[in-house]
This record gives sequence, C-alpha cells and structure tokens, in this order.
Amino acid sequence: MDSLNPTEQRELGSRMEQKQMKEFMTIYQNLVQRCFNDCITDFSTKSLGSKEENCVMRCVDKNMKGQERLGNRFQEQNAAMMQSGSLPGR
Repeated sequence: MDSLNPTEQRELGSRMEQKQMKEFMTIYQNLVQRCFNDCITDFSTKSLGSKEENCVMRCVDKNMKGQERLGNRFQEQNAAMMQSGSLPGR
C-alpha cells in the first residue's frame, strides 16, 4: 500500500470499507434468516411468544459466539503466518 499515491490509498481504503460493510450485511442477513426460520412458528399474532423470543435470543447468541470464535481463530492464524513469514499462495 506504500507504493500507492494518496488518492489511490483513499480509493483502496474506501473500497475495502465497502467490501467489509457488504460482508457484514451478508452475515447479518443470514443470521436473521436462519433464526427466523428456526424459531418463528406462530403467525397468528404480531408479537413473539416467549418460546419464540427465547429461541431467537439463543440462536443469535450462539451465532454471535461462533462468529467471534471464527474471528479469533482467523487472527491467530494470520499472526502465526506473519510471524513465520509464510503467506497463502506463496
């Protein structure tokens, strides 16, 4: 990134932010869809029943913990690769 001029650096940064936001929105959308499909069963009322609400809370919690664990493992792998000097594809 050091070989880029300031305009190119800003453009690259902007594109990276857009990509990260798109990935976040995809993960969020998948989470909502998964938890909705798994937990919501009664469409006779506007509000969630206590069983549905508890299911949604557990579903979201479980998925968020999974994403956090995945992120931590990714960071560990990335740090190990940086330390050893080996990068993927090389």
